[in-house]
Amino acid sequence: MKHFYLFCTTYKWKSLTFCRGTCVKGRVACYSNCTIANEFFNNKNLNMKTNHFLYKKIRVSLIFIVSIFSLQFSVLAQEIKTIMSEHINNADSVKGITIHQEVNFSVSQQRLYETLLSSKKFSDCTKKSFGNFTARSANIDSIVGGAFSLFDGHIIGRILELVPNQRIVEAWRVVDWPSGVYSIAKFEFTPQGSGTKLIFDHVGFPEGLKEHLSIGWTQHYWEALTKYLQ
Repeated sequence: MKHFYLFCTTYKWKSLTFCRGTCVKGRVACYSNCTIANEFFNNKNLNMKTNHFLYKKIRVSLIFIVSIFSLQFSVLAQEIKTIMSEHINNADSVKGITIHQEVNFSVSQQRLYETLLSSKKFSDCTKKSFGNFTARSANIDSIVGGAFSLFDGHIIGRILELVPNQRIVEAWRVVDWPSGVYSIAKFEFTPQGSGTKLIFDHVGFPEGLKEHLSIGWTQHYWEALTKYLQ
């Protein structure tokens, strides 16, 4: 049987054949093929919209997961830092390279703070208790980053932190320690009745010097200051 077409154009897309036009015979087949093509494209558009929605949903979920992970990582990093700091402090304590002392003075926080930062006052304090030092045995640049030299150059260092009448932190060393070796000395001043309580911590000095340095702080600092300030 012959088929006569007035007009028929055949297209192929991904192995799907369909026609557009008018056929004298086979019109049902042409209509069927065109319907299949339309359904195919409609389904394809629906799938694309669905995939786009799923992509956005997955992207939002991933961003949320990454944010939660970053927050947990920050908390974990801080905890590790704290644990490491505690471990270092404990290790220093075991090695005998920490000193903690608390001393009461009958003067104000301001007067004690200023004496420790004044070249003249600290020199006078030293000279009053120890005659073997010169009248200008201390040279203190009392600013953060300022250098200091005490006891005629036997002790040297730099000021790391100053909180007026409350705290002094120093990088502190004996001049004959190995080059580049500095310890940390922290002086904190708190009210104690009409006087001041000095809380002192010294960390990071070479091993084996704890007893010697503890005696030195007591004799050359606390006892000398008490005698000078009374």
